[in-house]
Amino acid sequence: MITSPRNAKVAAALRLKKRAFRERERRFLVEGAQAVGEALAHPGGLLALFHTDPSHPLVARAAHAGADPVHVAEPLMAKLSATVTPQGLVGVAAFVDVEPGALPEAPGCLAVLHEVRDPGNAGTVVRSADAAGAGGILFTSSSVDVYNPKTVRATAGSLFHLPVVRDVDLDTAVREARRRGMRVLAMDPRGEADLFEVDLADPVAFVFGNETRGLPEAVASLADATVRVPLRGRAESLNLASAATVCLFEWARRQLEGRRASLETVIAAAAHDIRSPLTAMKGFGHALATRWDQMTPEQRDLMLAGIVFDTDRLNAIVRQLLDAARLSSGSLELFPECVDVGRIVEQVAASLGRDPEHPPIVWEGGRVEAFVDPERLRLVLEAFVESLVWWTNEGPVRVRGERRDGRLRLEVARRGTELTQEEAERLFHPRPPGAGAGSKIGLFVALGVAAAQGGTASVRVDQALTFVLDVPAGAEEPAV
Repeated sequence: MITSPRNAKVAAALRLKKRAFRERERRFLVEGAQAVGEALAHPGGLLALFHTDPSHPLVARAAHAGADPVHVAEPLMAKLSATVTPQGLVGVAAFVDVEPGALPEAPGCLAVLHEVRDPGNAGTVVRSADAAGAGGILFTSSSVDVYNPKTVRATAGSLFHLPVVRDVDLDTAVREARRRGMRVLAMDPRGEADLFEVDLADPVAFVFGNETRGLPEAVASLADATVRVPLRGRAESLNLASAATVCLFEWARRQLEGRRASLETVIAAAAHDIRSPLTAMKGFGHALATRWDQMTPEQRDLMLAGIVFDTDRLNAIVRQLLDAARLSSGSLELFPECVDVGRIVEQVAASLGRDPEHPPIVWEGGRVEAFVDPERLRLVLEAFVESLVWWTNEGPVRVRGERRDGRLRLEVARRGTELTQEEAERLFHPRPPGAGAGSKIGLFVALGVAAAQGGTASVRVDQALTFVLDVPAGAEEPAV
């Protein structure tokens, strides 16, 4: 057990209470069981653990994770701790912040802290952003240091859960948000728009200002709108952390409402889509049962092939509906494996080719292997092909694929469409029964499945109608 503050390990940790030493070493202090546990769950997150009780379960976990456990006397723990009543656990962790470009491409929601000086407020906003499911948080260079011990403690471990950008200027933060197609909302007690009435359906970046002064007018002018949290009672205002928490959870609530409304539309659309194959199967079955002896072998084979085709169609719709429900509830699980993409395309072509009137599907990608979920890849391809059959009328469906820079890119195209770019993009939204031709849910599910894999599904209209899937394919090229 170490008792002297002059011990090299203890002295190095004590220096991390000062920002200059944190910046030099790119390390910071993490205090308490909750935060230490979250740091241990983060790959390479904890480097050392100072403790007063060798029997504590986190000490064994730290040793197993490769962190250095250091047993110190309680007076030393009091020096390492930033609290009045230390919990007996103080860790040393490596910096976890990321560059702005490393933020998710589709974060849904971002929180930007500008000139926020109170470490407790800043840490609470990080915790609230994590709890609400935001895609990241940005600290401008004029805000408190995210690695300040009080800030770290207020995050309660959430610092290790979501991307955190630090020391950026506000222009960069706004530019990164807009590059991701996000609306920028400046939160101000005198804002023109009411938070509970403003549209939060699109991705949004909230900008929060100084606890006392709020956002300067010049800063607020960078935003798309200034928004206030409405106060129904007699309180003059909310503090920064409370206001930010209200905003973040209002965004989360709207997302849940939107998913529920989308799911209701999807269920109605799926019920509509299921009718057609069910009706066809019933007709085939009735004909086979009542006119078997009058039919030629060729007629029987044709009807049996039709039943198999409609069964496949029915199975595809049910799979889409199940994944739509999982996406809505946030419970979609992926099971990636190394797959031959061309082989998946051939399987889709063979299945859909049971319909003699279906256009041929041609794979033009050569040999392409990727680490993806094969069932979800097939689901997306089926949705792309089905939409092309509905909305184009010329030639075969051509599928091109390549693997580059750790990503898989597939283009599924067919010529002969009258859709505009805007009309084609609307096909990704769930459409209720009676809203025109084509499948009502396939592309909606494809878009969600692509996003769940950290990728995108998109469409372009030029000489052909082309659907594009771009998803991670694994860091290394698989062995052939």
